[in-house]
Parts: sequence; C-alpha cells; structure tokens
Amino acid sequence: MTDKHLSTQFDAELSGISTRVLEMGGMVEAQVAQAIYALTNFSSETAAQVIAQEEKVNQMEVDIDRDLSTIIARRQPTARDLRLLIAVSKTIGNLERVGDEAARIARTVQRLVNTGVSSRMRLPVSDVGFEASLATASLRRSLDAFARLDVEKAIEVIKQDNLIDQEFDGLMRKLITYMMEDPRTISSSIDLVFVAKAIERVGDHAKNLAEQTIYIVRGTDVRHNSVESIESIAR
Repeated sequence: MTDKHLSTQFDAELSGISTRVLEMGGMVEAQVAQAIYALTNFSSETAAQVIAQEEKVNQMEVDIDRDLSTIIARRQPTARDLRLLIAVSKTIGNLERVGDEAARIARTVQRLVNTGVSSRMRLPVSDVGFEASLATASLRRSLDAFARLDVEKAIEVIKQDNLIDQEFDGLMRKLITYMMEDPRTISSSIDLVFVAKAIERVGDHAKNLAEQTIYIVRGTDVRHNSVESIESIAR
C-alpha cells in the first residue's frame, strides 16, 4: 500500500512538471509571436511587453529546475523516469533561450523605432515574418510532440528545420542586395540580420526539443545525427 501511494505521488509530480513545461512553452511561443508583431508593426509598446515577460520565463526555468533536483534527490527515479527528468531539464533550458531570442528581437525593434525607421522604409520585414511563422510552427509542433510523447511528430519538426535554414539563407541574400542598392538601409538591414538569426535559433531550439522527446520515448540520444539516421533510430 505504501509503495503504491509513493508511486502515485511520484506520477503526480511528473505530471505536474510536464504541465509546467508546457505552460512555459506557451509563454515563450507567445513571446516570439509578440516580438514579430512588434517588428512588423514597429510597435515599441509591444516590444516592451515582450522584454517584461523575459523575467517571468527566467523565473519559471529556475523554479522547475529546482523542483527537478528535489524530485531526483527524494525519489531516486528508475532509468526511464530519470531519462524524462533529464530531458525536461534540457527542454526548459531550450525554452528559456527561445525567450531570450524573443527579447533580443524586441530590443532590436525598440532600437529601430528609436532611430526613426518605420514600416514605410523599404526593408524585407514581411520575409522575416514568414521565417518567424515557420519557426513558431515548429516550436508549437515540438511542444505538442512533447505533450503526447509523439515520436512521429518530433521527426516532422526535425525535418522542418531545413526549411527554416533555407529561408534564413535566402533572407541574408536579400538583405545584402538591399544594402548594396541603397546604403541608407545598411544599419537597419544589419539589425534585421540579427533578428533573422534569432528566429533561426528559435527553429534550432524547437528541433532540440523534438530530439529530447525522442530521447524520452526511445532512450537514444539522436543529437548530431542526420534526419535519415534519426528516422532509422526512432522507428
């Protein structure tokens, strides 16, 4: 009876941790969406909201990490449960860095607004928005894969990363062309380079989350493998 009670408690603790990870994921996903809205609308007010949210995300990472350490110390989990807790620790680290990228985009927006750049200036902001839509979709799918422990969906996220990289490369070429044709856009274009890189990093973190889901389910670390190898390992 006591063992069953402890097991039920432990399961509840694991479920609670997973729920909080998804809550944190929802927060950073909203942060990225707000940051891109701030960019496409040159909204300094929205950018400030994104930056203010960063502290909450950071605190959530610290709180979850502390509780993970407590669970490991008290419960001494078996291999599969320990694997889940380790993966969760890496997952919240990736989510915190997604929040950092959103805040970085927001600070860039503030700088652009303060220097007098507006939506009327000839810059490929819509292309940045498209790259962001790919990255946020990957993040959403990776969180869904984590929630369902869905390996197939996790593999889809990993495949999607190549599309985000291709969009980033195309955007770099376009920005270089803008700067060559109109030197007045150099400063703002460089800012957009950093924004595009931040979005590309969001896609990378989404891929990392997907890899952690595969690790939880299959017990194999698939980082630094080709997509073909990951598919073979995961299936």
